[in-house]
Amino acid sequence: MQQTHFIGAHVSASGGIANAPLNAAAIGANAFALFTKNQRRWQAKELETEQIELFRQRCDEASIPMEAILPHDSYLINLGHPDNELLNKSRLAFIDEIKRCEQIGLSLLNFHPGSHLRKIPIDECLARISESINLALDCSSGVTAVIENTAGQGSNLGHSFEQLAQIIDGVEDKSRVGICIDTCHLFAAGYDIRTNETCNQTFDLFDKVVGNQYLKAMHLNDSKTPLNSRVDRHQSLGQGEIGQQAFASLMKLEVMQGIPLILETVQPEIWQEEINWLRFLAKQ
Repeated sequence: MQQTHFIGAHVSASGGIANAPLNAAAIGANAFALFTKNQRRWQAKELETEQIELFRQRCDEASIPMEAILPHDSYLINLGHPDNELLNKSRLAFIDEIKRCEQIGLSLLNFHPGSHLRKIPIDECLARISESINLALDCSSGVTAVIENTAGQGSNLGHSFEQLAQIIDGVEDKSRVGICIDTCHLFAAGYDIRTNETCNQTFDLFDKVVGNQYLKAMHLNDSKTPLNSRVDRHQSLGQGEIGQQAFASLMKLEVMQGIPLILETVQPEIWQEEINWLRFLAKQ
């Protein structure tokens, strides 16, 4: 894959997955995220062959490679659930999600790691998440499980680089696991990226603790809440507590090339403007 910046947003797939690349092309994106099913329901009807073929055709027409697409799983899934019955339900749903990606021809699946719900120790929950990933990878091929860092809100795990590294450590096939860093979550979890110096320090630390080879995607969002707030509230780029300089610094990092860079900011009407600004920063 040519080394470039793949920049887009989490677009709607309402009416069918084949509409997502149209929505991405409409904002000038060369990457996008989507849900392949209703993210607030356990069940979903099977993907239609016609929709899959049309999805691929429209991605091709928009010059969006499969590697620049970052599907996200259902919000209901908790791969570290303390209750065995609900853990199993989450695991089956996650396996379904990864198989849908496989069916479409996508190479990534982004997900929130899980929560202990204050009922089991952190280490036990992290081990459950790793085992959940192992089960899904065993049932599929060609799709990388991409763990999203969290803001550390409530009992959500994956907010520290150490926790992310611990999950990866428990995954058997390390060639098919990775990380998506969400900048809002990163900042809310206590990692300062507001200046060029602190941004570089944070990503040097990520490389040391986790490893840059695992960085498979980014969510580029500003934060409505302050550093180390542990509260996940996204804001438009440069309009929150993180500020403009962070995104200028980020776009200069070599690790940002060749991976999906996805906006989940709060004003879809300015996504095209934000995409163009990020492209401008990348050329500086």
